Amino acid sequence: MRTVLLDDRGYVALLKLYLARAGYTAGPLFRASINGRGGPLSYDAAHHRWQSYCAAARVEIDIHQLRHAHATELINAGVSIEAVRRRLGHASTETTQLYALLNDKVADAEIRAARRRRDRATR
Repeated sequence: MRTVLLDDRGYVALLKLYLARAGYTAGPLFRASINGRGGPLSYDAAHHRWQSYCAAARVEIDIHQLRHAHATELINAGVSIEAVRRRLGHASTETTQLYALLNDKVADAEIRAARRRRDRATR
């Protein structure tokens, strides 16, 4: 089971409303319905649901591409590779780096900042 950060007040309010209407009291938020136990949603079940959502929306994007895009978005927003690693549940940052494509603008800004720090330290 994975814990996901949800810090947007609007989404939190909508989620609370949904949970109240659904009579949710405890347990996994996304539950398997096929096995009848209501346990945590498996990767296969999540993948199947994602495919049906994409088909309904007439878009073609793999669930793995969504994960990759999320990691890239976080890295380009300045989130540390370690925080992204934890978010994705990877054992090592080397795996996370495969997902995170730093755009040129962000890379250039990071290099300039490092040079400024170096220049200040040598004065």
